[in-house]
Amino acid sequence: MDICQSNNAGRRAPMSRDRVVIVGAGVAGMVCAFALAARGLDVTLLERSAGPGGKMRQIGVGGTQIDSGPTVFTMRWVFDELFAAVGQNFSDFVRLRPLDVLARHTWDERNRLDLFADEGRSAEAIGDFAGAAEAERYRAFCRDTRRIYEILEKPFLRAPQPSMGGLIGARGFRGLMQLPQIKPFSSMWSTLSQYFHDSRLRQLFGRYATYCGSSPFKAPATLMLVAHVEREGVWSIEGGMYGLARALEHCAESLGATIRYGQEVSDVLIVHGRASGVRLASGERIAADAVILNADVAAVANGLFGMTARRAAAVIAPRARSLSAMTWSLVASAGGFPLSRHNVFFSRNYAAEFDDIFERDVLPHEPTVYVCAQGRGDSNTGGSDWEKLLVLVNAPANGDRHSYDSAEVERCAQRTFGVLQRCGLHIQRQPDATQVTTPADFNRLFPATGGALYGRNSHGWTASFQRPGARTKIPGLYLAGGSTHPGPGVPMAALSGRSAAASLMADLGSISQSPRTAMRGGMSTR
Repeated sequence: MDICQSNNAGRRAPMSRDRVVIVGAGVAGMVCAFALAARGLDVTLLERSAGPGGKMRQIGVGGTQIDSGPTVFTMRWVFDELFAAVGQNFSDFVRLRPLDVLARHTWDERNRLDLFADEGRSAEAIGDFAGAAEAERYRAFCRDTRRIYEILEKPFLRAPQPSMGGLIGARGFRGLMQLPQIKPFSSMWSTLSQYFHDSRLRQLFGRYATYCGSSPFKAPATLMLVAHVEREGVWSIEGGMYGLARALEHCAESLGATIRYGQEVSDVLIVHGRASGVRLASGERIAADAVILNADVAAVANGLFGMTARRAAAVIAPRARSLSAMTWSLVASAGGFPLSRHNVFFSRNYAAEFDDIFERDVLPHEPTVYVCAQGRGDSNTGGSDWEKLLVLVNAPANGDRHSYDSAEVERCAQRTFGVLQRCGLHIQRQPDATQVTTPADFNRLFPATGGALYGRNSHGWTASFQRPGARTKIPGLYLAGGSTHPGPGVPMAALSGRSAAASLMADLGSISQSPRTAMRGGMSTR
């Protein structure tokens, strides 16, 4: 494979370089390292695990590696812009293939619906599935979700610290008039009822609230914009999602960033009220002019980076946590159902499912099940006798106060794989080629979260404005990651990393306004 190469010829080295320590090699942390190293800063990235990725992780099962975190790649423009900022082409480093089928949705053996990247094909499929009137309502839904996204992209998604006042003020009177168009004050479920008369379609499009770790019955209808984001394109990455982590890691190092794995940070050092470096669990101190914490906000607020640094973030109450998950990473035989790459098998009572999770704090009696068939593409072929699967159901974020014993895990498995069987999919599991991850396991991986995978939930119209921005109350200390603004998911985490890097550069004063164009060639994620 080709290698990113650093070439600083002709560039005068500064007399001194601002030192930045980044804690956490998740997507946001690596984007920070990438962006700041390209600007000439002395960047050290510290990660307590053995490799990059954070929640974008792979698990070794049955002699192979299975993506066991995010599996859907959207909003590629975020990475196109990031690489273009240093004079490079993202597609030279990560090989992408667009998917025609966004996801295959199933309610039982007879009811099945594919959504496509092409809006016309989706409308036609919906017409065949639920009637011509629903197809027309879908087209109206597409127009409105596109409009929501267009209104919010610059003043919200790209803003370092948005507010409702700022959102309206950015457009003056026009902004006030546009407020009803983004639908912040009604729930997603009630608004979907205005678009779709078929309850199956409400269930399908309501599922997009779970992309933010939320319930469609409590989240604002604004989150319908996620449907537009997915409709703009879903890609598979050669080498899996983890290939993106490796590509960012390699390019950050090629631009001069130092990445140290197996390094746990115990404290952010605060001197004269300003972040001045970090102390490792080993006792080593690393001085810095600024510190970026790519960590869950809950970990910061609960003092995992020192009692002084905890005031940089607000505590997230357990009831405000987002969804967790129960997952099975497995090599298995799957038959009886034409799997696509992304597949959703719906429960028969959606409201009861979210009541179980958010009101009763228990695993759902009958869950909706997501299956990522990682060797599949758009067609029904591509699977083998034994293939890599990630099976996931939503779960409460109670992993810090509830232990999941083997009996409870097996009951959940029976319910989960029972839903698949009801829909015609039969998975032959092998105990020695299966790894289960519970909310308690996620809490161990990401302490103080209870296993919440998306930070704060998005329930209520103010929730999106309660995520912290990059800057904190402590000068020189910045936040990044999926629990900060603008929110969870790979592209959103990348945006938060870019925002943290930009905020830090603005505060430090740029060493050079011209970024290095240091990388030559690309890197395959093969």
